[in-house]
Amino acid sequence: MRTALFVTCLNDTLFPATGQATVKLLRRLGIELEFPTAQSCCGQMHYNTGYRAETAKLARHFVEVFGAYDRIIVPSASCGGLPSEAYATAAESVGDYHLLEDVRALAPRVHEVTRFLTDVLGVEDVGAYFPHRVTYHPTCHSLRASELGERPYRLLRAVKGVDFVELPAQEECCGFGGTFSVKNGAVSGAMNEDKARHVLETGAQVLAAVDNSCLMNIGGRLAKDGHTVRSMHLVEILARTEKDGPLDGMPVVGLEAVR
Repeated sequence: MRTALFVTCLNDTLFPATGQATVKLLRRLGIELEFPTAQSCCGQMHYNTGYRAETAKLARHFVEVFGAYDRIIVPSASCGGLPSEAYATAAESVGDYHLLEDVRALAPRVHEVTRFLTDVLGVEDVGAYFPHRVTYHPTCHSLRASELGERPYRLLRAVKGVDFVELPAQEECCGFGGTFSVKNGAVSGAMNEDKARHVLETGAQVLAAVDNSCLMNIGGRLAKDGHTVRSMHLVEILARTEKDGPLDGMPVVGLEAVR
């Protein structure tokens, strides 16, 4: 099977370690990924802001770039969910029924990475090692749209050495919401302040999630307030093994927390 990595524009430009970790992890599990260099934005910002014609153009480009692949892996719940959630609507809105057929055929082949691991590969213990205290933020899209449910939690709890701590009020939004944080800055900031406070309550050394957009938002607040909690995409944790050892400069959790 030909398998491609859709890294997303945010990861490509700001968080390249997430894409590298995805390749490292899947190679360890026997999956080789191709990286089509013509890939671009999925169109989520366009779609959420009402620009359906522009979204349709990006949907057509997505089909052209990834149409020949059997599986497309995405390290993002929000971007990974867009082809099945929005492309058909965008195609219909511009009357492009050929595109509509194409996106309906392609959407089932697009897999968010944690769903791919658990549902397609059928694994939860991926051989990861991470001896640090971690809390997990279920992003709004992963919780309510992509409906990842317990999948990320099962993967995280299976990591050797991890000290996993539940995040209080975890179902609450961090306030990012794409253009929401731009249009409603004060409300977004208050929501982010609440989320950052809950992260600190856990005593976690690392905050994990499946969307770097939310991690960027929460992590930015924590850093601005002078806190040292590190933000990491979940796949970056899953990609680490005992050969990698603990994170540099970060204390290892007590032996009682090591599995």
